[in-house]
Amino acid sequence: MTRGAYLEQLNQEQREAVNHFEGPLLVLAGAGSGKTRVLTTRIAHLIQERGVPPDRILAVTFTNKAAGELRDRISSLLGEAPKGMWAGTFHALGARMLRRHAPLLGWSNTFTIFDAEQSLRLIKRTTEDVGLDTRRWSPKAIRGHLSAAKNQLIGPQQFVEENAEGLDVFARNVAKVYPAYQRSLRAQNAFDFDDLLVKPVELLESNADLLEMYQSRFHFLLVDEYQDTNRAQFRFVELLASEHRNLMVVGDDDQSIYGWRGADIRNILDFETAFVGAHTVRLEQNYRSTEVILSAANAVIAENVDRKGKTLRTDRMGGERITLVTTSSETDEARWIADQIEARVSDGPGLAYREMAILYRTNAQSRALEDVFRRRGLRYQIVGGVRFYERREIQDVLAYLRLISNPLDAGAFERVVSYPRRGVGNTSLERLSAWAKAEEISLLEAAARADEAPEVPKGGVRGLGAFAALIQRHSALASQMRVGELLERLVEELDLFRHLADEGPEGEDRADNVRELIASALDYNSELEQEFEEETLDHFTELDLFLQQVALVADVDRHDPDADAVTLMTLHNAKGLEFPVVFISGLEDGLFPLGRAYDNPSELEEERRLFYVGITRAKNKLYLTHARRRRRAGEVMFGRLSPFVDAIPPELVEKVTTAGVSEFAGYAGTRAVRPDTGGSIDLGLGDDDPAFDAGLNQDLPRFVKGEAVLHDTFGSGRVGEVTGFGRDLKVTIHFETVGTKRLLVRYAGLRRDFD
Repeated sequence: MTRGAYLEQLNQEQREAVNHFEGPLLVLAGAGSGKTRVLTTRIAHLIQERGVPPDRILAVTFTNKAAGELRDRISSLLGEAPKGMWAGTFHALGARMLRRHAPLLGWSNTFTIFDAEQSLRLIKRTTEDVGLDTRRWSPKAIRGHLSAAKNQLIGPQQFVEENAEGLDVFARNVAKVYPAYQRSLRAQNAFDFDDLLVKPVELLESNADLLEMYQSRFHFLLVDEYQDTNRAQFRFVELLASEHRNLMVVGDDDQSIYGWRGADIRNILDFETAFVGAHTVRLEQNYRSTEVILSAANAVIAENVDRKGKTLRTDRMGGERITLVTTSSETDEARWIADQIEARVSDGPGLAYREMAILYRTNAQSRALEDVFRRRGLRYQIVGGVRFYERREIQDVLAYLRLISNPLDAGAFERVVSYPRRGVGNTSLERLSAWAKAEEISLLEAAARADEAPEVPKGGVRGLGAFAALIQRHSALASQMRVGELLERLVEELDLFRHLADEGPEGEDRADNVRELIASALDYNSELEQEFEEETLDHFTELDLFLQQVALVADVDRHDPDADAVTLMTLHNAKGLEFPVVFISGLEDGLFPLGRAYDNPSELEEERRLFYVGITRAKNKLYLTHARRRRRAGEVMFGRLSPFVDAIPPELVEKVTTAGVSEFAGYAGTRAVRPDTGGSIDLGLGDDDPAFDAGLNQDLPRFVKGEAVLHDTFGSGRVGEVTGFGRDLKVTIHFETVGTKRLLVRYAGLRRDFD
């Protein structure tokens, strides 16, 4: 492409954003408005027309896949790769910075990145080590508190100072776990996922020379999906951009949907305040959807108060009306959706399966859809189910690789020291661990010296020695071999395929997954120089970098747009994608929006933004489906249509009722047993009957007198009395430590105590 010719392909607002040179720039990019084109064209323009060297540019994307597409598009515009430019997610860039400078914080360059499962396992162990009962104090809840604290840049010491003597019992106990957890990470030369955001900020804030070096290095910063940044990410950007102030952020406040994991919508809403003198450009021309779909989306999001405000427009006038479907149950819903998909594939000219997607609020909703699809032989792919890298056999192989890369990784050692079996039992491990702790050495070093450890059985000594020798052998090879070759050799030496074959048909599937991992490692060889083209690899191996890449893979990165299969995914995972035909299922009040969102206006607005995201994924046709009754967590819930749908102008919608609803209505006047009380409820209630509201909050658990429960603050207790119904359900709890409390269930966060 000739110099500057790419500008001719942009509309007026896009050109305004691309031509902006120095100073802060906020680009409010509506759904389908071509923000990726603006980002890539601006970078190409900076390099080609403004003379900015590529290695002076830092671009931050939301997914690894987006980073790859960014590089490819820029290379296409320039006719060559932008050599030296940094592009990646916040986590990937943080890991890259830590690979260079981790010793300044007390870690080595060959640190391990703990994924969610590994960090949860360490939190559970740490919780037990500080004397807390993990049955009463949920490790998952503790992890949530730790993650929230880290995202707010609250370190262990500050958290202890603020909570150790506070009134919140749960926070007091988290204050016991947090410092011990961080010490354990440090001892294992590991970072968790949140540390990849926090530690780079710590590096820059505590090393003035390092901060000055990076500020001088990066003259221009560009950040995509800015509406989803948290406090740590904001601070990282603020530090790097404070010198030159050439910061462009692209985002859409109407698509801010990650508040539940720490994203702060105020970052984009208050951008002009944080970066004084910022120029703002609104991209409102949509190139994706029909007028009908956009009119619905605009009407829905206009209900929100906390927003910048913009109205999407399109040249694709008219379009098919939105189909609103009432079904009798989740199975009836799944059958109807399958019918429509089969019809759209078979009717001329016919759509491909990959051109259709089904979106839902929670992962559990995929079960009924999968059941129907499997029975009918319909091809589908799930994004966000059991992740490939979380499968047992993959975790086992990766644990070997992590230990080869980082001999201090205690979690990896414990996972595979006895797999495949080598005569190392629990007794040997317990005695070895106690000796390693007393000697202040790693478990791997202790295994190599197991003959010195007291009371370790002879069989255990032999097995531990053989295991340590195997790891040490492959650690030496890692500095000489490509990671794919290393992995092939390791799997062969372990005779892993034979061990998996012994597990029967399921073992064959596991073996295929291991082969896929080997193929991935072999493919990684060709990517190395491109990713780290301007760096030397003297201080870490290709294995280290491969493990880093694996740790940073996100669900949406695994979506294969070329697979001829219907895509099933949550609405959160759908952001950034588009499909000719979209089904949004499960549109019942209490499920979408979730019932708990009514307790907080900001949460309700975020749920509405999530619905807006779902609507704007559709290019040509949108279906909205809901069920009169749905089984959730083993109980049948009765629901009515989500109030979000009410905002869509009636003239844009055609209503359809399945045959199953007619059968359901035939039960009017009869009564069915409620699963929670043994009482009965009229199945013939209409949507306008006030009693239909009775069970709408589908998030609320149902409690009975005498049931044992747990509360995060008050601890263990037993239900004494249950009064009210639905959103007004109240319980009287007799707690062991604080006496009797009367609580509103929707606020209480109670959970059953099964012990």
